[in-house]
Amino acid sequence: MFTYWRDGQLFFHNFARRLTVSGRPITCEVLDYFSEWRTSQEAIAHFADHAPGSVRSALSQLVKRGLLLLKDSSEAAQDSRIAKEWKAWLPEGSFHFSTKDAAYVDSSWSLARLKSTLPKTPAPRIFKTVKGPKKTLPARTFPDSEFIRVLMARKTHRRFSNQEVTLETLSQLLSLVWGVTGYLNAGMFGKLLHKTSPSGGARHPGEVYVMALRVKGLKPGLYYYHPAHHYLKMISSNATRQMAWLYCARQDHARNAAALFLMTAVFGRTMWKYFLPRAYRVVLLDAGHLCQTFCLVATWLGLAPFCTAALKDTLIETDLGIDGIRESVIYVAGVGLPAATLGVSRRFKRRMA
Repeated sequence: MFTYWRDGQLFFHNFARRLTVSGRPITCEVLDYFSEWRTSQEAIAHFADHAPGSVRSALSQLVKRGLLLLKDSSEAAQDSRIAKEWKAWLPEGSFHFSTKDAAYVDSSWSLARLKSTLPKTPAPRIFKTVKGPKKTLPARTFPDSEFIRVLMARKTHRRFSNQEVTLETLSQLLSLVWGVTGYLNAGMFGKLLHKTSPSGGARHPGEVYVMALRVKGLKPGLYYYHPAHHYLKMISSNATRQMAWLYCARQDHARNAAALFLMTAVFGRTMWKYFLPRAYRVVLLDAGHLCQTFCLVATWLGLAPFCTAALKDTLIETDLGIDGIRESVIYVAGVGLPAATLGVSRRFKRRMA
């Protein structure tokens, strides 16, 4: 929990439960008294200047608002796990928990309602101006290579055909994005992994789970991908278009994808080497590296990729069987076959045949 002042009011924020309430400064004194387990009777005796009924009412409100925890409750257990697992990165790391399960706009909202959520001020300029002498660069000419064609063809797709993605294509995508390509003996840091995307300190906190919806040769379900041994292990047979829609905060295009790739992070891998909270940024950067590789590989395979950070964290983590503390969902990507096959995608597809 942390406190802050805003517009003359004192606020208390429980970042684990994403609850924020305002209160008077005496609330700090009450919370300080409960820095260890105490009973309400002990509190009544300690705050003898206040009526017993007033103290009981205040404690009840503090419990209801998530500022006090009951001993042996699930909330207290969660609090202890966060304190233990995130000790090195708190309080700065509270950002991770505070921003989970955000309330997103709904696709059913009217244009007027969507517009009302935007600031009244004009949007910032998309280019900046810098003072100083200008040096004109050579013309933008590139060699006719497959890499350049893939790079230029990459785009975010929102429409997909009803065709299935083959298991072979899914296998290639997983291997080229998340698969281990080699090892490095780094002495005191142990055996490090090499993959097609960089990772801070070669810690590779990223994991991936596949929601197979329309994959030929693979039953619909949720699967964990093992990056070293290259196999999928089913963790649930419950995978539907409705679930994909809910996972991606009710974005309509997600329900039409052939597969989703649920990207998580095991924070302890990075924390073990980097104790400074700034390393949390590195975990997010790692996810970005993986996702760009994903988009390029998917494009090369003739697929239609997309990615989104608009997701329902707790729902996904519950279905995956992860605790959201040691391991948490960070990003979601997806693919299908393009609704209208572009010439460049057809060429990439033939090359793979």
